Amino acid sequence: MKFESAIVHGKDWKILSSETHYRDAHLSVRTEEVQTPAGGKRRRWTVVHRKAAVVIAPMTAEGKLVLIRQERIPIRAAIWEVPAGQIDLAAEGDVVARGEVRVEDAMAPQPESGVNAPGYNSALGYDTAALRELREETGYVLSKGGEIVPLGYFFSSPGFTDEQGYFFLARPVELGTNGPAHTESELILDCRAFGPEEIADMIAHGEIRDANTLAICAKLVARGFISLHA
Repeated sequence: MKFESAIVHGKDWKILSSETHYRDAHLSVRTEEVQTPAGGKRRRWTVVHRKAAVVIAPMTAEGKLVLIRQERIPIRAAIWEVPAGQIDLAAEGDVVARGEVRVEDAMAPQPESGVNAPGYNSALGYDTAALRELREETGYVLSKGGEIVPLGYFFSSPGFTDEQGYFFLARPVELGTNGPAHTESELILDCRAFGPEEIADMIAHGEIRDANTLAICAKLVARGFISLHA
């Protein structure tokens, strides 16, 4: 499967050469020679190009956030984090067509954080991908009349990858009838809802320490959706 980087190169960024070392359906590793706008001096950089991802903050009617506890092989640890996953645009239309996610009540974004959010494009199916990941990884779905709110995007680690994570708040959510549908390869051990004070304590004591969860919590606080103060 071919994928394209989400980065749009400005006219002042010049790729002089690019050598691909590895490529699969999810990423490619390239060494690129680039001329940047600031300098004019050529720079060689090894870059991991990845498909974009969705990062979801599932919020219950009580204002709790649903987290999963997942084993992460690269760091040799199990950590609490929000559900997330890469965007497979070819699959999103099929999910909607089968009626596996409810989107009729989901597209009522707020002006300051919806269709005007940086990087958001409803035609690309990112909201559908977020609903899919929510259902698969947690077993939760949007409650009747719920909404999924786009909150913009962030770069997970721009020193070596162009991966973008698109933020979504799903509220309110409830347990679905079918439960989670994740595979064993995802290594998900547990799923629980945590109140804001618990989330704040987990961040303070390093129980939450991944970029996705820390970043979306910061976004939720900045937008006024939650308060992490005791």
